Amino acid sequence: MTYHTSRRKFLGSVPCLAVGSSTLYSSLINLKSLTKMISSTTMSGGDYKALVCIMLSGGNDSFNMVIPRGNTEYAEYAAARSNLAIPQADLLPISPTTTDGRTYGLHPNLTGLQQIFANGRAAFINNVGTMVEPVTKSMIESGGANLPLGLFSHIDQAMHWQTAIPQDRSSIGWGGRMADILKELNTTEDISMNISLGGNNIFQRGEEVVEFATNNDGGVSIIGWDTPHPFFQLINEDVTDMMNKQYEDIFKDSYTGTLKRSVESNEVFNTAIENTAPLTTQFAAGAGNLISQDLRMVADSIAARETLGNKRQIFFVEMGGFDNHDELLGNHGARMASLDRALTSFYAAMEELGVGDCVTTYTVSDFARTLSSNGNGTDHAWGGNAIVMGGAVKGREMYGDYPVLSVGSDLDLGNGRLLPTTSADSYFAELALWFGISPSDLSLILPNIGNFYSYDPDTAPLGFLL
Repeated sequence: MTYHTSRRKFLGSVPCLAVGSSTLYSSLINLKSLTKMISSTTMSGGDYKALVCIMLSGGNDSFNMVIPRGNTEYAEYAAARSNLAIPQADLLPISPTTTDGRTYGLHPNLTGLQQIFANGRAAFINNVGTMVEPVTKSMIESGGANLPLGLFSHIDQAMHWQTAIPQDRSSIGWGGRMADILKELNTTEDISMNISLGGNNIFQRGEEVVEFATNNDGGVSIIGWDTPHPFFQLINEDVTDMMNKQYEDIFKDSYTGTLKRSVESNEVFNTAIENTAPLTTQFAAGAGNLISQDLRMVADSIAARETLGNKRQIFFVEMGGFDNHDELLGNHGARMASLDRALTSFYAAMEELGVGDCVTTYTVSDFARTLSSNGNGTDHAWGGNAIVMGGAVKGREMYGDYPVLSVGSDLDLGNGRLLPTTSADSYFAELALWFGISPSDLSLILPNIGNFYSYDPDTAPLGFLL
């Protein structure tokens, strides 16, 4: 793949900005010399590691992604979901190695993921959500629970998944905090450890590290402050004028740093990609497959890791379209099909590059959806299911307790809004330790981790990574 973004074209698209040309020129000279020394991008991963975060924005209805398939459990599911239940015969069967006595299936459009799971390279994290500390339904009902700010709100929950500080609103993300600690592992700072295909985000913003934002054509990808982006529309819809100002300040600061970094790094990045042998793995194209094209650019960036001097990379990719208050079955089914094509191709590309064991892909979402139908869709909820994929994953397993899907259960907070039984902190701690964060630094990355996990070399937070 060739990316046609010349220096003149790139700078012309970002007016009134100055770039340190001597530094950039020196970086390009060194980069081109290094490129000549590398004969192939298909090499063993060595001590390289990458995390790929896929944000399913809007609230993935994940109880229509992983579904109980046994007759008794399916009957509970069908009763709770009513007109939104997927037919039992259409479910794709999966057979976790460890059983809880129930059988499960996947959404019928997840055929590729079904095979990756069967091959032991994918797993599911059950009923996971952002939490400050363990709580029960009775604690919540009595008013004595310490809950995430803005529970059931898009803007807050999307932020909490990125910051891992759900009791507060922060401008620093846990991916940024990891990069601050580990940035010295990379041999150059020409390209940030944190690369975003999802524009400006808090997850990758650290005290020192700023994400490099690109798009799937290798161009700059920054959300203009005056652009009517859905994230900012949610501010107007969900919070007060005073809270609008707080969020504006957070994102304007992040926007400025990201834009400056992207201008300075874009040509270095594109030169590295252009000098990397193209992948033979095919990624789906077209308007309905933007997630595939974004993951193709992630794959190209990983292929260029040696040229870029990266031993650690963190990627952020955003896939929208999950806020299905109406037309859920059709819209969610299309999203599942697109996600499946993207994950299947990306998994194949990592195997082609010889870094399958070094790259872990995982999903997050604002929240799950209500089990109960609102007529033709679902509303905002809390705990849901997530996907983790890669060669280091102890796959063909489901981690955490899959809940009983019945309205009125001990976890139901109303209309099938399920209280999480697995904390996002435990999920993230497993990823952070695998990525190279030391146990002593874990609380710096995840301030609430002590409420859910105390480090033990013999006991992992959840156990889904080798």
